[in-house]
Amino acid sequence: MPRRSRTSTALGIGATAVVALALAAPPALAGPAAAPDPVPSLVAGQDTAAPQLVTGLAEPAAGSPADAARAHLAAHADRYHVDPGELAEVGSERTADGRQTVRFEQRHGGVPVFGAQYLVHLTGEGAGQRVESVGGKYFTGLTAPTTATVPAAALRDAALGSVQDPKARAAATAEDHGLVVLPDGAGRLAQRFTVHAADPATGGPQAREVFVDATVGVVALAYDTRAPSPAGGTDQRAAAPAAAGLEPATGTAPDARGNSAKVNIARLPDGSYQLTDLTRPATITTYDAGGRDEMDLGGGIPADLPPAHSPGPDFPASTGTSGATDASINAGIVYDFYHDRFGRNGLDGKGGAITSVVNVSQDGAPYPNAYWDGKKMVYGSGGPDYYPFSAALDIAGHEMTHGVISNTADLAGMGQSGAMNEAIADYFGNAIEVTARGMSMNDPAAALLGESKCRTGTPQACADRRMDDHRTTVNDYLGGTVDSGGQHLNATIFSGALWDIRRTLDPLTADRVVYRALTAYLTPLDDFVAGRNAALAAGRDLGLSHAQLRTVAAAFDAHGIKAGWQGRLGMDSRTLAGNLSYSMAPPAAGGGHWVAMAPAPDPVGGAGGTTPSTTALYTGSTTGRGAPVRLSPDDGRYHSWPATDGTNAAWKAIGTTAQNHSRELLTAPLSGAGPVRSLFLADGKEPSSPQISGGDIAFTVNDFATGRTSIWLSHDGAPAVELPLADGHHPNDPTLKDGYLAWTESWQDGQQYVTAPTVYSIAAGKVTAQYTAHAAPGTAASTASSARLAGGRLLWLDAPNHIGAHASIRSGALDGSGVNEVLSGDSPNAPTLGSNLTASDQAVTYKVENTKPAGGWTNAALPKLWQIPLGGGTPQRLSCNRGGQDQPAADQGTRVVWLDSTPGRTDLVVRDRAAGTC
Repeated sequence: MPRRSRTSTALGIGATAVVALALAAPPALAGPAAAPDPVPSLVAGQDTAAPQLVTGLAEPAAGSPADAARAHLAAHADRYHVDPGELAEVGSERTADGRQTVRFEQRHGGVPVFGAQYLVHLTGEGAGQRVESVGGKYFTGLTAPTTATVPAAALRDAALGSVQDPKARAAATAEDHGLVVLPDGAGRLAQRFTVHAADPATGGPQAREVFVDATVGVVALAYDTRAPSPAGGTDQRAAAPAAAGLEPATGTAPDARGNSAKVNIARLPDGSYQLTDLTRPATITTYDAGGRDEMDLGGGIPADLPPAHSPGPDFPASTGTSGATDASINAGIVYDFYHDRFGRNGLDGKGGAITSVVNVSQDGAPYPNAYWDGKKMVYGSGGPDYYPFSAALDIAGHEMTHGVISNTADLAGMGQSGAMNEAIADYFGNAIEVTARGMSMNDPAAALLGESKCRTGTPQACADRRMDDHRTTVNDYLGGTVDSGGQHLNATIFSGALWDIRRTLDPLTADRVVYRALTAYLTPLDDFVAGRNAALAAGRDLGLSHAQLRTVAAAFDAHGIKAGWQGRLGMDSRTLAGNLSYSMAPPAAGGGHWVAMAPAPDPVGGAGGTTPSTTALYTGSTTGRGAPVRLSPDDGRYHSWPATDGTNAAWKAIGTTAQNHSRELLTAPLSGAGPVRSLFLADGKEPSSPQISGGDIAFTVNDFATGRTSIWLSHDGAPAVELPLADGHHPNDPTLKDGYLAWTESWQDGQQYVTAPTVYSIAAGKVTAQYTAHAAPGTAASTASSARLAGGRLLWLDAPNHIGAHASIRSGALDGSGVNEVLSGDSPNAPTLGSNLTASDQAVTYKVENTKPAGGWTNAALPKLWQIPLGGGTPQRLSCNRGGQDQPAADQGTRVVWLDSTPGRTDLVVRDRAAGTC
């Protein structure tokens, strides 16, 4: 449900930890074929020789389904380019009409490849068994190592270090899931962790999947999830009723609205009863948490917490007010829907126990939420405004469908795959409710999700989402790091298409199409276009007519889900490099050139290819002319955080060398005419924030042993030396230009923490200006940040010292003679504390971040870039692109490059001047 949605800062984890795998969309199937294909019809894979989907097959396949599937792949190696020896069977689905889907996971040298699953679909039995289609994601060309070189303790520390809030980090835990290969380019070996911590905003438990590069020790991928804590799984008492001596019985219990309901219950040996339904192969047991805090339920069910209980078969009123009655009844309805409609035996398809915990609180207050935690349902107690969340059948159906999804396609909870995860849960949650209630698809409430959970108000006002909101990719897609790439925010784009199919086809047919697409075609990293292809392929399997298949295609068309939809967004920027895999790695620009951790050029020599090199830096022209060229060496290390003056670049490399686990500062000419030169490498010390201007390079160094940060300078190519600072003074965020070096210096002065933009003349060898952070009389002390040299002056942000405060942009003379205000923090569209600030000799560009609007996130509320003349004036929007904009880097004049998430991925883009008013 949307109320469990978490943004990228839910764990106090900064945006730099939120990344997305750079996997482009496969071509979409346009619609039905005129007749069964006489030869295989193929949808090519992206960045792999293995096809995404092959249909139109009717090839004999002898043996067990798994053996037959492997033999088929081996016999047609020239078609699939798949090594059957690198496949491990992870599940199979058999339908009532005899179709069988065998789901394989790709392994690289024995290590699982994240999200890589290949599926083979068979029909018939014995001598009549045939392969009818094959597809999924299998990544060819993987050459990643399979042995970690970073110590296990360092990998765990990196995962825990992604929690930025100190209090949350101190109590955080990291559950180790072992090695995986991330399928970026040649692959990237990572250690996968589930990091558990308290949400600093709410105090509730949060979890995030964190993948730490096992060869360089940096976070390579992270996204929010709702996994169970490492304390263990659900209590297995619910899975073995016979051993507990339970006998099936019936009784009565009031529901959350006070109505008496018949319930299936279990009689204990002592003659009392508990809320365990034994009438189905999957045992359904409901526990009453009695107001326990949500944090207590993150691991299994506490040993001292029994199922909802009654001395006789007629349960007390508390069973209704807690939500236990509704949870038990609705779990049965969900089970019956999947069993009767698709032949599925429970959420896991194997008759596994279905467990619910109701009456959960948060910090002693009512908890208006519900979620599937990976092993059980957890329902909040509701409160004065809400019934217990188990009382809404569509919510129960939505959350329990997440259990079905996790046991089939296991769609990853980020970006478009995460949005499809939510969309399919939306679809079946509402389909279950509409079916059980006998509602018409034309009922205004049919498309509403969660509309019945409120004690007062209209269904429309109460609903969390509505699948008839007519959202489309082109008009409404929200890209960026918010909500783990929009997994909830973009859900109704896809679920709207599915719901349109249910309204135009008969509901039973639509349900079967969506279910088969989920269980037989979708894989963890699929996007919207792959989802469209899956639905059409499922429809063909089920024998839909040409008219029906056209209806399915038209529904996706109406929501903009078709190949190449990103090209229809009307962006006003030029793309320099597309499909960046690490969405927050900052670019650098200067002198008409950019440097960034970007994909390699495409084979025909253009910029912005689709095969990422996640550890390499590339450079190119900010005009977009010519192909980018690789700048960093191919040494297996992680190269990022660059700086450039348009002639040379400096950057940080992290990784394991022959000597040690290193953090090294490197420099090289952009032309490639000179060698890559090492500027700083020392055990236990990390160089950061390089800046370059002419022959000068400056950077900070953090000493891990002492915690001290120092400022270093290499002048005119000479070895770098440390500049003297007063004891207890710390430099941050250096800036270098035309013979001057500046930084923000901080120190403790009694009870006050002081921040001061500081200017150092390289020629004079001394500090020439220091401006303490501005503080108006009678106000709290302010904080200075983001110092930048431009136009012969020093610029910086000055804001009250609290999160979300609006900042002024100030400008100081290099000799300390005075301060001007470029933009007041009281002005409309002023930046916020901690915003990115970049400047050329003509203009200042900055990011404006908004808090989550009351009505929810929109494209207009995502981070946007603004530009103002260096001497002050009226800010203008740099670009009217509707998605998130981040990490600006000023080039020359008013030209700026930045990272843009408008097209549903992260692109490096450029504009030559501000767009003005959008």
